[in-house]
Amino acid sequence: MKKYAFALLISPFLFFIFTNCKKSKSNTEKTPVKDTIVVKIDSVEKKPITTIDTVDFNQRMLALSNKDTTGRWPVKAPYPLPGALLPYNRIIAFYGNLYSKRMGVLGEYPRAEMIEKLQAEVAKWQAADSSVTTIPALHYIAVSAQAAPGKANRHNMRMPFKQIDTILSWAKPINALVFLDIQVGHSTVKEEVTQLEEYLALPNVHLGIDPEFSMKNGEIPGKKIGTMSADDINDAIAILARIVREKKLTPKILVVHRFTQGMVTNYKAIKTVPEVQIVIDMDGFGSQVLKRSTYLRYIYREPVQFTGFKLFYKNDNWNDWKIYTPEQLLEFTPKPSYIQFQ
Repeated sequence: MKKYAFALLISPFLFFIFTNCKKSKSNTEKTPVKDTIVVKIDSVEKKPITTIDTVDFNQRMLALSNKDTTGRWPVKAPYPLPGALLPYNRIIAFYGNLYSKRMGVLGEYPRAEMIEKLQAEVAKWQAADSSVTTIPALHYIAVSAQAAPGKANRHNMRMPFKQIDTILSWAKPINALVFLDIQVGHSTVKEEVTQLEEYLALPNVHLGIDPEFSMKNGEIPGKKIGTMSADDINDAIAILARIVREKKLTPKILVVHRFTQGMVTNYKAIKTVPEVQIVIDMDGFGSQVLKRSTYLRYIYREPVQFTGFKLFYKNDNWNDWKIYTPEQLLEFTPKPSYIQFQ
């Protein structure tokens, strides 16, 4: 059964990788019990900027935990800076790349049709759970893994900035968030995220990183499932936190994809900070039973902060499989705060 599950829960991006190349800490901090907490951006000047309602925040986090009795959820972590999106909102994201119709719904359909489908999904989720605000997002693959090494020998391809500009222009009319997704290949999280800092300094732009395509020992992306350690993830957190402090922004969201044990190692060492909200996103397609099992194994049992769940329009509806509905996913413990469609 384990071999069967592993074989099914893989990303359909693996198919694209080869066809494309032919073409060209632990969370041990105690939660404060006072009603509000002063949040400071500048640790040198010690100037308080505002407060958050920690009673409301705690209640919302408890609601997300969906009556978990194990003590895992909600996760104990520092309170976020004011303006944090989570747990006040649920994000519904369309994933993909404009160069390929096979990498996700974002690039599969014409802009107007894609936006209409996204808004329909947002409406479904808002109707299913009115306790939070449901907001749209475009999750764009800004660095894609490649089987070929390329001139820089990184085994990835950085998308032209004009594509990111296009995604930003699509997001603006519908007040959508933008996520820039990184598949490092033979590069590093630090190197790939750094070259996108100008965009990450924008208030509505957030980050995604994909351990599946982080090849530590020189393997070709797509030949095996990659891995990231807490150190890799902490590199991304550190960059985002610095940007938030320097630009005096509201917290950034970091989405980390996962569908196997080895994709994320030493999860207890992942740092939680006020400037960054971490979502571990259950990736991979398959039957409802298999996907729920994967969520329990790698997301529920190894808590970091918030959770996400990925849905595949085609591959989750294959054969006699049925894609999860909002109502079904809201029964999960914890409830996912980020839903991604591919």
